[in-house]
Amino acid sequence: MTLHAPECAASVQPGQFVHLRVATGSDIILRRPFSIHRAYGERVEILYQILGTGTLLMAEKPVGDESMDLVGPLGHGWRAPEGIAHALFVTGGLGAAPLGMLAEQLAAHGVAVSVAMGAPTKERLVARELFENVARQVLVATDDGSDGEHGFVTVPAARLLAEERFDVVYTCGPEPMQRAIAALAADAGVPCQISLERLMACGIGACLSCVVLTVDGLKRACVDGPVFDAAEVTWKS
Repeated sequence: MTLHAPECAASVQPGQFVHLRVATGSDIILRRPFSIHRAYGERVEILYQILGTGTLLMAEKPVGDESMDLVGPLGHGWRAPEGIAHALFVTGGLGAAPLGMLAEQLAAHGVAVSVAMGAPTKERLVARELFENVARQVLVATDDGSDGEHGFVTVPAARLLAEERFDVVYTCGPEPMQRAIAALAADAGVPCQISLERLMACGIGACLSCVVLTVDGLKRACVDGPVFDAAEVTWKS
């Protein structure tokens, strides 16, 4: 979905998100967080799947509908360390969404980007065309074998980490996948950043619905994240 949001588009950094109220009235009270996939001109682009009433209403909105209310950009996004030459992106399903703009920006600055992307099925692969346009290589894995390797994306990601030199790993997707990728990156001695997907009722740090346990105590994904250094997060056992 493309949204006309000039102020948001002008200031967004890769990895930040918006908070949307998709309807008025009592049916949908809380806003919903959506990662910003890309921003250009006066528009921001989000990717979503229909999972409930809110996203169903979004899908039914006609072009030009002005009923949605947007707050953003929110949160802290990805960080690109100085001097990086090669970055590995590992995505799972809609976890590809917050990495689109970062991939474009790194590639535009001469950073080689390699991508390992996974999904349950071929139809659930997200943003593949964007990555294939900017990345040096894109490896695909699907749980049912309908495209690419048959299995989890951790397999091609582990192979890339063993065979090539990377300066940083960026990952977003299901939490077990991110945990596995963080461990693989740590074993390879490569810094890793993760974007944690949490329910964010307020989006501004007030409701504490999105807390994350870290080595420094509890932090809020909406204002302290959603991007964290993987070494900072204390994973649930």
